[in-house]
Amino acid sequence: MSRYRYRACDAHGHIAHGEIEAANHAEIEARLRERGLEPIRIKPARPAWLPGRGRIPRRELIHFCFHLEQMLGAGVPILDVLAELADGQGHPDIKAIASDLHAEVERGQPLSSAMQQHPQTFDEVFRCMLRAGESTGDLTPVLRQIAADLTRADEIRANAKKIVIYPIIVGCVLSVAIAVALTQVVPQVATLFRSNGQILPWSTRLLIGFSDGFRQYGWLLPPVLIVAPVALSMIAARRPRLRQRLHALALRLPLVGPITQRLALARTASLIAMLYASGITLIDALASTARTTPNLAIRFGIETAGAHIAAGQGIASAFESTGLFPRLVTRMLRVGEQTGRIDSALGQLVYFYERDAREAIGRLEASIEPALTVVMGLLMLWIAIAVLGPIYDIITRLPV
Repeated sequence: MSRYRYRACDAHGHIAHGEIEAANHAEIEARLRERGLEPIRIKPARPAWLPGRGRIPRRELIHFCFHLEQMLGAGVPILDVLAELADGQGHPDIKAIASDLHAEVERGQPLSSAMQQHPQTFDEVFRCMLRAGESTGDLTPVLRQIAADLTRADEIRANAKKIVIYPIIVGCVLSVAIAVALTQVVPQVATLFRSNGQILPWSTRLLIGFSDGFRQYGWLLPPVLIVAPVALSMIAARRPRLRQRLHALALRLPLVGPITQRLALARTASLIAMLYASGITLIDALASTARTTPNLAIRFGIETAGAHIAAGQGIASAFESTGLFPRLVTRMLRVGEQTGRIDSALGQLVYFYERDAREAIGRLEASIEPALTVVMGLLMLWIAIAVLGPIYDIITRLPV
């Protein structure tokens, strides 16, 4: 079975597109015509590591869960809800996915099984939660819980993105200013200094050396800055051990490493708590959470802890033996293990780590602006001293 992207048209001329898993083009065409769609274009889906894979924006997924929860809570049948989502005014990919889900559910598949056709949109935790809701016959509280978790994760990610925007803008402006100075201003001044034959200070010689090197080899910087990350990501995609080491390194980076670790642990604890509270066994909850955790270092730690628990080791000691999780995690798990309320202990971990992450983001956001201002001022001061110092010496030697 392979994944394909399709573009099709319905009887009213509306365009639908999405991804579907099938054995060949003929099967896809037959399934699309069963849903009243005429295929326009079918092509293999792009590999997961390429950009533009077709992921649904998180906020659209939140709206999808909210709509399902509200309509099902009002007693509307699931087929009618999916049909309304497929025909409504929404994100094109959501409409296409809702159409796929409608066709699968109409053929007798449970909603959680139908979502397996779209793993990039509905991860394993999402499907496990729905499967637990289907076993109880009520999807409303499960969808509400999923939407709340997605909303919380979206808010934290939005706060984290705010930290990146300002440094990028300042860095771009500073890079352009320095590039102009090194390619236009410094060469002219260097010609003036050489014509006078004066002895230049070390700061001026260093600046002129940077200018000469930048003018000769500066054209290599854009290709290197673009090719190097792409090449590293392609190499890491083929070497899981290297990718795991890079992910572990990301958790130890100064300033951003602790924030990344807190956010990852908060997300992990939240997913395990949701699955465990839904009636899924702890070992299955750990396995599902591990498969949806993007950081491979944390994923390896969860899988190792799950293997130790399956072998009969205690929950807290299993996590402690991995050497990856902080003492707060093992301490809270030990309390939950003793009281028999693991989900409550995990909920406290989510609260603590999300609060710490927000506070760390706030502190970093407050300190990054003055820090960048100081760095930019020092660079400009160095350039000014390196250029104006020799010019002042030339002026003082001029006859009055």
